[in-house]
Amino acid sequence: MLIKNARIENAAETSDIRIEKGVITELAPLIEGAAGEEILDLQGKLVLPPFVDSHIHLDSTLTAGQPEWNETGTLFDGIRIWAERKKTLTESDVKERAIRTLKKQACHGVQYVRSHVDVTDPNLTALKALLEVREEVKPFMDLQLVAFPQDGILSFPNGKALMEKAVQMGVDAVGGIPHYEFNQYYGKDSLEFLVDLAKRYDRLVDVHCDEIDDPNSRNLEVLATLAYESGLKNKVTASHTVSFASVPDAYAYKLMRVLNMSGINMVANPLVNMHLGGRFDTYPKRRGLTRVKELLENEINVSFGEDDVKDPWYPMGDGNMLDSLYVGILASGLMGYTQIQNSYKLIGENGAKTLHREDGYGIKVGNKANFLVFDADNFYDVLNERRTMLYSFHQGEVIIENQPVKTVSRLKMN
Repeated sequence: MLIKNARIENAAETSDIRIEKGVITELAPLIEGAAGEEILDLQGKLVLPPFVDSHIHLDSTLTAGQPEWNETGTLFDGIRIWAERKKTLTESDVKERAIRTLKKQACHGVQYVRSHVDVTDPNLTALKALLEVREEVKPFMDLQLVAFPQDGILSFPNGKALMEKAVQMGVDAVGGIPHYEFNQYYGKDSLEFLVDLAKRYDRLVDVHCDEIDDPNSRNLEVLATLAYESGLKNKVTASHTVSFASVPDAYAYKLMRVLNMSGINMVANPLVNMHLGGRFDTYPKRRGLTRVKELLENEINVSFGEDDVKDPWYPMGDGNMLDSLYVGILASGLMGYTQIQNSYKLIGENGAKTLHREDGYGIKVGNKANFLVFDADNFYDVLNERRTMLYSFHQGEVIIENQPVKTVSRLKMN
């Protein structure tokens, strides 16, 4: 197949793309079509690598209002409500909801997803279901699973044993929630335990770290130090890090050095962080979002996740990473024109690095032909006007196709 006149990642000039057996075999300003070769002329339309959702919870997706709505909008009420809903989980229930959400994400151009799955369940019901889902969605989605101890590792009965069993069952990464452990000592010990577990089983690490407005929650410095000293470095990810937005600037400056040395990845979840953050503030109210702009300026890899889709923590969500991106750059002060144009990397290349999928990611010769085509010639218009995604290619095959939106104006002027 030959794709003509593609504007790759906001490039000033167009390029042609040849695909053979699902792989990009040629990229050039002008490629002559072969006899009988299928040709698609994009006429200057924007082509981007597929979107990456670095952080979601597929076990809880689409459970908002079950058994009650989170009317306070707090993290803690979300955990309480989920604890009740978790009692009624079945494998078929988890699978149906997760696949429905993944299909919705695919319709929005997402082809890589990292999902946390609650393993503070003696039966590990959700994990069993999502391990099956991971295999079933391979034709259109690269899904990673993180063993996530929602109620803590040391603060939950047999928490350590459940984490190790989850790893043995085949999760891709080891998680934690140190700020929710009973005390700061448990928090530190839990981080040491999970990093050791990841090293022993050669797994990635992704921790819900300091998802609280308390500036005294200092688990990020512990995790970064462990990433550095253990040698895991960029195999480690710190998600949320809400408290980092509440600490004094002098401390943040000092910690930036450690974060940079550690090679750690950071994931912000703008929709949910903004929704849950600052709930205990009067005024001024904190935004609940980590220091995205400053982290990027310090050359620390940051990506965005959607986190929750219609569940006890977030009552909305449609699987569209452009929503998370729009809110994220607005709240982070990344609204310069060039920043907006390049912001797709926060839900693309940066996410691929976080998931350790950067090898083979991107529109390059030798890579699988995974990319998106939008009804625009630049990303500014895609994000600002929500231009239609015309095609999602996966291994050279069109898996999603949309028609351009046409509006008929019946406005009358005097």
